[in-house]
Amino acid sequence: MDVTVAVIICLVALIVGAAVSGIISFKMGVSYRKRQAESVMGSAEKEAEKILVDADKEAEAKKKAALVEAKDEIHKLRSDAEKEIKDRRYEISRQERRIQQKEESLDKKNDNIEKKEETLQNKIRNADEKLKEAEKIKKSQMDILERISEFTKEQAKEYILNMLEGDLVHEKAVKVAAYEQQIKDECEEKARGYISLAIAKCAADQVSEATVSVVALPNDEMKGRIIGREGRNIRTFETLTGVDLIIDDTPEAITLSCFDHVRREVARIALEKLISDGRIHPTRIEEMVDKARREVEYKIKQEGERAVLETNVHGMNHELIKLIGRLKFRTSYRQNVLSHSIEVAQLSGILASELGVDANLARRAGLLHDIGKALTSEIEGSHVQIGVDVCRKYKENAEIIHAVEAHHNDVEPKTVIACIVQAADAISAARPGARSENYENYIKRLEKLEEICTSYEGVEKCYAVQAGREVRVMILPEVINDERMVIVAREIAKQIENDMDYPGQIKVNMIRESRAVEYAK
Repeated sequence: MDVTVAVIICLVALIVGAAVSGIISFKMGVSYRKRQAESVMGSAEKEAEKILVDADKEAEAKKKAALVEAKDEIHKLRSDAEKEIKDRRYEISRQERRIQQKEESLDKKNDNIEKKEETLQNKIRNADEKLKEAEKIKKSQMDILERISEFTKEQAKEYILNMLEGDLVHEKAVKVAAYEQQIKDECEEKARGYISLAIAKCAADQVSEATVSVVALPNDEMKGRIIGREGRNIRTFETLTGVDLIIDDTPEAITLSCFDHVRREVARIALEKLISDGRIHPTRIEEMVDKARREVEYKIKQEGERAVLETNVHGMNHELIKLIGRLKFRTSYRQNVLSHSIEVAQLSGILASELGVDANLARRAGLLHDIGKALTSEIEGSHVQIGVDVCRKYKENAEIIHAVEAHHNDVEPKTVIACIVQAADAISAARPGARSENYENYIKRLEKLEEICTSYEGVEKCYAVQAGREVRVMILPEVINDERMVIVAREIAKQIENDMDYPGQIKVNMIRESRAVEYAK
């Protein structure tokens, strides 16, 4: 029985192999696949007959049942194979029709291309013939001209050029120079007149702000009260405000030192209130600092309203007015940015009036051109991009937004307003003594120092004091414990060493303070 099964399996495998071989060969070509299939089928049948003869000798009795079963299986496999072959033949015939259609299309295209090439060759031949004919005519004409004029071609060309050069070059140069000088004189005269008139009409004061404020004391005994027992009052005050209190031998005076004008103003107001009140202790210091901050916020709003009224700019969003007021406590190369913005607005209005442009729009653009500087310490990016975003947020005119964006040539100015604001900004900044680059670099260094410290998780506040020689970092006690403090301080110090250039050394002073407050009712 095992031999018979093996025979049947061989037969089935041979037939299936023949069928698969036939299917694969159809992909190579219909005629080729037919011959290959017949050949494989013939060899398979001969092999099957040989195997059957051998099998008959070994198991004649079981042959009939096995043959019946094998024939059924063969019939089934042959039916499946024939069906698959039929499908493959249909697919192949369809592909052949598509290929034939593509070949016909390609033949048509080739015929068209050949016709076009032939036409093109004919045109090229005609063009070459005409070119040769033109060259002959030209040569004959040149020969006639040379014979008549007794000049060769090169001699005639040189003669004509010399004549033209003698007649035209000098006249052309004189006229060009005259026109250039006339236009230059007119432009310079007009520009000088506009700028002189604008500067004369806008004679703004220029104040160079320092980084210290002096607070007068009623007597020298007040210095000890401000320092407090074991220095607790002065430490609390410096921690809350981020300002250095310099108490020296100067009679009846204390110096407040800080690069941030807002902090220094808050500290000055708070200290004056404490001195007038007379009660100086940590809790009272906190109250006065909070009151001073609110007072400074109100002052910022007043400064913004004053700037808007002074420049005659109306209909501005109240939040934008607050941002303008914040420029009062911002300097750029020691030049007060609010004063600079007001001056640019007035200059822009005057220049616009002289040029016949909308003066109100020019003043508004001049006032807002540096509005981004009010937020540079809070938002990443240049003050130009921040200013553009702020103006878009508060739905300012598209010309104003473009003027803000173009006033430092970040984009090419495309409107007259943008050019006017750019010129007014240059006039205001170029005033002798208006700006000092060293001071601005110092401010940027201190801001960078505070930015590095506040980038760490768990840092609540950070103040650069002692002219940048010390940075005081207040941390959240629930986020950073005592052990972690040492690691964070070292990490901050390493980052400062890697990212900054500074003279001497910088002390990183970390302060961790836990408080519990409860009220008895």
